[in-house]
Order: sequence, then C-alpha cells, then structure tokens
Amino acid sequence: MRMRSALFVPATRVDRIPKALASGADAVIVDLEDAVEQDAKESARAALSDFAQANPQAQFMLRVNDARSRWFNDDIAMCAKVANITGVMLPKAESSSQIQAASLARKPVYPIIESAMGLMRMPELCQAPGVARLSFGALDLALDLNMDRDSAGAQQLLASVRPQLVIQSRAAGIQAPLDGVFPDISDSDGLAQSVGLAKGMGFAGALCIHPSQLAVIHGVFEPTASEREWAQRVLDEHQKSGRAAFKLDGQMVDMPVIEKARQILQAHP
Repeated sequence: MRMRSALFVPATRVDRIPKALASGADAVIVDLEDAVEQDAKESARAALSDFAQANPQAQFMLRVNDARSRWFNDDIAMCAKVANITGVMLPKAESSSQIQAASLARKPVYPIIESAMGLMRMPELCQAPGVARLSFGALDLALDLNMDRDSAGAQQLLASVRPQLVIQSRAAGIQAPLDGVFPDISDSDGLAQSVGLAKGMGFAGALCIHPSQLAVIHGVFEPTASEREWAQRVLDEHQKSGRAAFKLDGQMVDMPVIEKARQILQAHP
C-alpha cells in the first residue's frame, strides 16, 4: 500500500475527520493518545464511535494508548468493533506481546518506535505476526534518551537511528517505514529537508500533523517527471534488447537498476 503521508487528527475533534479524509493524505490517523487529555479519553472514544456509526464510509487508522496504559484494552476493543478502523497505530511499542495484544483487534498493527527498548527489540517487533509497517517517533525517543532535541548531537543520533527502521523492516519483509512528524508547521523548507533525508534512506513516507504539510511531503516522495521518464526508458531498452546489462545515457544499467526503474513505475504509474 502506498503511504507517502499519514495525517493525524485528534479524537476530540471528530468534526475534522471528514476534512482530513478529503485533504489528499494517503492515510488518516485518529489520535486517542497524545492529542487527548487523560480525563477525556472515554468521552473521545465515545464520540469517535458515534462518528463512525454515522459515517460508515469513513475509513481511518487509530492511534491507541500505549499497551501499559489503563485505556489500552478498551481502545483495542473499540478497534475490533468499529469497521471504519483499518489499522492500529501502537505507540511506544516494545515487545511482541504488546503486538499480540494489539492484534486482538484483528486489524494490521503499526508499531511506533519511540524508546530505547523499542529500538533494541526492533527485530522482534518487525517479525511479530500482524505487523504491517513501523513508524519513527523521534520526538518521544529524544525525550526517552534525554536529548537536547534541537542540538546537532540529537539530530546526529536520530539520523543514525532511522536506517535501522529501514533495514529491520526489509529483513522482516514488511512495508517500508514512515518517518516521524516534523513539528514546525510553518517551516516548509525544514520539512522538505527532513523528509528528503528520510526518502533517501528508504522510508516510504512520513507522519504529519497538518494538511499544509501534505504538498511538501508528496512532492518529496513522488518521483519527478524526469525520474519516471528515465525509468520508462530503462524498461523499454531492457525489453527491446532482452539484455540484463546495457549502457544508457553513458551509464551502465544492470538488473538492480532495472528493478529500481520497475519499482518507480509500479508504485507511481
């Protein structure tokens, strides 16, 4: 499934869900965790259930509360009951037993890696039955590791962590991961730089917190016209010549390059 963008919507604002679904985001995630105060968890869940019943065509993922919280079991029960919910976004994922508990919803599970323990147990998490893809929770990880979040050191450490999500996802045969949110809504250049780094590492897309970020994210993760044209010429030459290795535009093309061209056109026809 192509997922360049996944847009968060607070569960306390169900009126925003239709707008989010119409925004062009590849996925919408209704958030019961960070966006909802502790004393509003139950009322937010009830309002979301009412919205889902009144809007059966609306489909979205749900970020539940973490598996150690007192709200988790009720969140998972709701995921199992509400057909609108297409996947369970599991925050602070740290063990296969948590994945198993989230899988009781009988929906794909999307663990968020946002703690030192989550990093250490990534192979276990990736290989757990029911996992669809990982997401990176850079902000929470920075807090867990006591980073100075805006420092060069923090950015260097976070940049070194991102490739691990890509490698472990590929090794487990699950979909490529999503990068974390970029918190400064007004900084389009910073967002483009951040998601460009993630794309270069092999991420499939990014989480986001505002519809205004979608155009930048899609612009980065969507191949340019020249990239698509190059991919088509590679495949045309491969089909015409029948060779697994040939020269195009003065550069050597072999099977890994041909496969890359095929991936570009299959994912973005």
